[in-house]
Amino acid sequence: MTTQLAVKPKLQPKAADLDGLYDLLIVGGGPAGLTAALYAGRARLKTLLIERMVLGGQASNAFQIENYPGFAEAVSGHDLARKMAEQTGKLGVPVLWGSAGALKPAENGQFELPVDDKTIRGRAVIIATGSESAKLNVPGEAQLRGRGVSYCATCDGPFYKNKNVIVVGGGNAAVEEALYLTRFAAKVSLVHRRDELRAARLIVEKAKSHPKIYFFWHSQLEEIKGEKTVKEVIVKDLVSGKKLIVPADGVFIYIGYQPSSNLVRGLVKLNEQGYIITDDKLATSLPGVFAAGDVRVKSLRQIVTAAGDGAVAAEAAREFLERG
Repeated sequence: MTTQLAVKPKLQPKAADLDGLYDLLIVGGGPAGLTAALYAGRARLKTLLIERMVLGGQASNAFQIENYPGFAEAVSGHDLARKMAEQTGKLGVPVLWGSAGALKPAENGQFELPVDDKTIRGRAVIIATGSESAKLNVPGEAQLRGRGVSYCATCDGPFYKNKNVIVVGGGNAAVEEALYLTRFAAKVSLVHRRDELRAARLIVEKAKSHPKIYFFWHSQLEEIKGEKTVKEVIVKDLVSGKKLIVPADGVFIYIGYQPSSNLVRGLVKLNEQGYIITDDKLATSLPGVFAAGDVRVKSLRQIVTAAGDGAVAAEAAREFLERG
């Protein structure tokens, strides 16, 4: 049921290009990767951007973005991603569409990166693979994914016109998407483990005053039930221990993210959660490999900080290449 908001520049790499050696491989086409490609292109580095789905990453799915500099009015994630892609595309940075495998050091200080059935070589690498939605891992979640279980309200919200939906989470993403879902759903119930939301005060006030949004405080979702599609959920009150059967047509899960760092696991240092550890120039523990955006250890994960990371990582990669 999930739809993709594809943002693809017209310029694609020629097949012959993939047989050569790139100065810089950028893995991931979100705001960090796109900004890194922009700076690398301006530095005239021979650069290849690898992306498996859509340019813009998680940002491309955002309904409205109100905190990115330069936009007095809210901008949609799709529009912002398109503008970023177009800006990078003007510099001639090619995009290879495919899934990257485990990065491997090669001879002469180079790196090899398998992408589907190809192997790409580069002198330096920026990992900008971001993160993916964390899963509840409750019964019914995996079986009903795409059949009522979703991690993207902007993608799937229009399928729930005049229906009842559940949103799980209490952060900015959960509350923002709950508000977005009120455009379609008859009722939006937000399930949160605490008695207060973690989201920014402004959007919390909007949610609490919205007539379509209801709250299950001190609660957790324990099971998603249905055969072909979602029909109901089991919600447990953590104070009383009582379990409720709640009719629902859809479940939207926003409980955080997990870093997409498997391609460098065992190759560079990660923290306990799997985020890549970097220094202030975004270099990893392996010379020539840098990390930018939500995949690395950092205090704030926002589009603007991801873009800043991309710029710093590209400049650090340029300096590394010039030294080598």
